[in-house]
Amino acid sequence: MTKTYTNTYLFKRFLPYYSKYYPTLILDLICAGFSTMCDLVLPIILRYLTNTARQDIGLLTVKLILTLGVIFVLLRVVDTIANYYMQNIGHVMGAQIETDMRYDIFSHIQQLPYSYYNTNKSGQILSRITTDLFDVTEFAHHCPEEFFIALVKLVVSFVILININITLTLTIFIMIPIMVFFMSSTNNHMRKAQKAQRNHVGEINSGIENNILGAKVVKSFANEELEVKKFHKENLRFLDIKKEFYKHMSNFQVVYRIFDGIMYLTVIVLGSYYMKVGKINAGDMFLYTLYINMLLNTVKKMVDYMEQFQRGMTGIERFIEIMDVKNDIVDKENARDLTNVHGDIEFRNVSFAYPDSDTKVLDDISFSINKGENIAIVGSSGVGKTTIYNLIPRFYEVSEGAILIDSTDIRDFKQKSLRDNIGIVQQEVYLFSGTIYENIVYGKKDASFEDVERATKMAGAYDFIMELLDKFDTYIGERGTKLSGGQKQRISIARVFLKNPPILILDEATSALDNNSEAIVQQSLEILSKGRTTITIAHRLSTIRNASKILVLTENGIEESGTHEELMNKEGIYFNLYNKNIDELKE
Repeated sequence: MTKTYTNTYLFKRFLPYYSKYYPTLILDLICAGFSTMCDLVLPIILRYLTNTARQDIGLLTVKLILTLGVIFVLLRVVDTIANYYMQNIGHVMGAQIETDMRYDIFSHIQQLPYSYYNTNKSGQILSRITTDLFDVTEFAHHCPEEFFIALVKLVVSFVILININITLTLTIFIMIPIMVFFMSSTNNHMRKAQKAQRNHVGEINSGIENNILGAKVVKSFANEELEVKKFHKENLRFLDIKKEFYKHMSNFQVVYRIFDGIMYLTVIVLGSYYMKVGKINAGDMFLYTLYINMLLNTVKKMVDYMEQFQRGMTGIERFIEIMDVKNDIVDKENARDLTNVHGDIEFRNVSFAYPDSDTKVLDDISFSINKGENIAIVGSSGVGKTTIYNLIPRFYEVSEGAILIDSTDIRDFKQKSLRDNIGIVQQEVYLFSGTIYENIVYGKKDASFEDVERATKMAGAYDFIMELLDKFDTYIGERGTKLSGGQKQRISIARVFLKNPPILILDEATSALDNNSEAIVQQSLEILSKGRTTITIAHRLSTIRNASKILVLTENGIEESGTHEELMNKEGIYFNLYNKNIDELKE
């Protein structure tokens, strides 16, 4: 169930982001105060002129008119300077807060466990980092400013008007909290609709991202029309959510218009009556009318701002939802660096179930690997081969038991130092948008160009790189789309060569390649494995015949272990798997 946050709580969580910018914020509010006072003085000037003319038109001398004109010009200059600061520096402050929040949320996401990425759509995460925070810029600037301006106008106008006529002033001002009360009844509906709108933007982003990344699949099945229909359905759902939001926004406006009419009616009826009985004069009536207009405009501006306010609060809420996600894989207080790695690995009575699942993928698994050994793990799909590789670098935490490196529980090491000593070559290679050189040095940022060249030669990638027009500076496109599968895999192997880790995990690294590419990559992997403790998750069993030991994993645990020859002679599970695998490759 999604947690519901109150506006008070959200603002309390957001408030610390102002701390770096308090001088800017205070000056912004001072400018807002000056600008507001300039607006409040104009009706007083007009009231003075009206009463003076009504008393004796001869009192309106040129000197008086010019003096009032100079005062007005000075007020306008102050107002212009104040508004320039508010529009410029004030907005920059909002953008700075947005930048700080985006840095915090991205940094936080980097620390979240691997399971978070498996259970949350990338489009939703992207929406929270980008779109949601765009509105925070306006919110951070306008929220304190608009409320401060409204407060100043209400207080000052009340003080001025109460000294003219108590009954008329109280009648008008009593309506304001009643109006706010009725308006607030639609606030929750607006926010829920706004949040649903934001959530659906994330869904649309995810759908578009899937469509773009899967463009080749879409076209190969000629499913363009199907994708358009799917998008149109989600797009119409988004329209329905926006309709719901605007319905509540319209209710907001209806309440405003009703009270707008009531307040003007009060001034006309009561004001006219008090003029008739001599309790207020024409100038006072003129002042009331201008101030009521100003107050209504203030309330209307707050109403118009309410949509922006709700967008900002929704953005903050979705920001906090991610910031409140805790990483369940953390370093111990006394965790130490993993140094001088020997390379012995032991699984000791390890059991594991994925988060939010009671089904154990691994149950009481025990085995050990000695330094420099090349161990292969085979078995049918779903028995937990990839899970074993995910547990060693602590992408997930074991549910029971322990994994040891050099006789020490991996939970006693700092995660960074643990992962610095493990190299992983995956079946699905991920290359970043950029050049070949940038992707290789990702494994070791301080590597020299000579080190990179050496790594590519050992990975069998140097020759094809030299044939490219820009060689190491060749742009490879998003996810390496400009390279073949075999080329991408060799780049990923070069990246691991450069990292030079003592422990190596190969997760079905050649299963997606053609025979030619597989032979080249397999040769590179054999070179990479020399002298390292290596765990190979194997799909094509022909690639692991030279492994030091082969572990056969089933739903019942490790049922067989030995060399290829030993297991073939047993004519057991491995024997059947191997022959089936060979038959499939021949077909």
